[in-house]
Amino acid sequence: MRQRSTWLLASAAALGAALLGTAWLWFAQAPAAQRSTAPSATAQPLTIAVSTAYAGSCPVLAASDRGFFKAEGVTATVQPHSSGKSALNAVLEKKAELATVAELPVMFAAMSGQPVMVLANMFRTERDAGVIVRKDRGIAAPADLKGKRVGVQLGTAAHFMLEVFLGLQKLSTRDVTLVDLPTHELSNALSQGVVDAVATWEPHLDSMRAMLGPNGTVFYGERVYSYFLLAGMRDQVRAQPQAVQGVLRAVVRGAQYCAEAPAAAAALLASPTKPDPVRAAELWRGYRFDVSLEQSLLLALEDESRWAIQNKLVAGSSTPNYLDHLHLDALMAVRPAAVTVIH
Repeated sequence: MRQRSTWLLASAAALGAALLGTAWLWFAQAPAAQRSTAPSATAQPLTIAVSTAYAGSCPVLAASDRGFFKAEGVTATVQPHSSGKSALNAVLEKKAELATVAELPVMFAAMSGQPVMVLANMFRTERDAGVIVRKDRGIAAPADLKGKRVGVQLGTAAHFMLEVFLGLQKLSTRDVTLVDLPTHELSNALSQGVVDAVATWEPHLDSMRAMLGPNGTVFYGERVYSYFLLAGMRDQVRAQPQAVQGVLRAVVRGAQYCAEAPAAAAALLASPTKPDPVRAAELWRGYRFDVSLEQSLLLALEDESRWAIQNKLVAGSSTPNYLDHLHLDALMAVRPAAVTVIH
C-alpha cells in the first residue's frame, strides 16, 4: 500500500511538471499582446496640451513625470501652454488631442458649436483666482476698482471671476476699463503701469505680488469655485476608448500623488518665479485633487453660458445641453463612483 501511494505521488508530481513546462512553453512563444494582463491603451501617441504653471494641471504633470502614463500603455507628450484657453485652442486647431483647461473656455467652445468633450474634472479650489492691484493707483479696497484699468485675458475663468467679484462690490465690468491681454503679458502690463490691476489666478497672483512688493495687494474671488478639466474633441475621444481610459487611470494616480506629496508635486509646475515654500504650502492646502464628473460642473457650465449670453460675449442666445459635452463612458469604466452627473 505504501509503495502504491509513493507511486501515485511520483506520478502526480511528474504530471504537474509536464503541465507547467507546457504552460511555460506556450507563454514564451505566445505574442506579447496575448501574454499581457494589462489592456492595450493606445494605438498611437497622444499629445496633451497643458497649462504647465497652473496647479490644476498637476495630475497630468505627475502622471507624465512619475511614469503613470507609460504604466497604462499610453505614450503621452506634454505640450506646454501659459493658460488653459491656449491649451484648448491647440486641441481645436488639431495640434493636440487633449487639453487641461478651466470650464469657461469649454463653455465658449460649446456655445460656438465646437464638439468639445470633457473627460473629467481633476481639481477644485475656491481660493485661487483673484485681482491684484497697485496701491499707488488709489486702490485700497475692492470698491476702489471703479474707473480703473483692469488687465484680464477675456474668455478665461479669470474673466468670469472678475464679473462676479465686481458684482459683489455693486460694480460691473462697465465700471472699469477691461484691457484684454494674454496671461503671459499681464505681469509686465502691471509692473509698467499700463493697467492698475490684473485679474488672474495662482501662481501668477503670487508672483505679481512678489514683484510689486508692498505696493501690491491681492483680493481673492472666494465665492467663485474653480474647476480644471481634461477635455478633447468628440471624434478623437470616441475613436480611442482604450487610450482614453488609460489616460484617466494614469491621471487618477497623478491626482493621488499631488494630494499626498504636495512639495514634490508643486515642484512639477513651471512657475514663473521660485515660489516661497511656506506660501506655496499654504496655497496647496486649499486645493482638492480628485478625478470626477459631478453635477455641480454641469450647473456651473449652464450658469456661465447665461452670463456669456447676458454680456453678449457669444453669438447664440440659448444654452447648449452640456450632457452632450460630457464624455461619461470612460470615467464610468475607470471609476464609476466618481460620476455623479444625472443622465
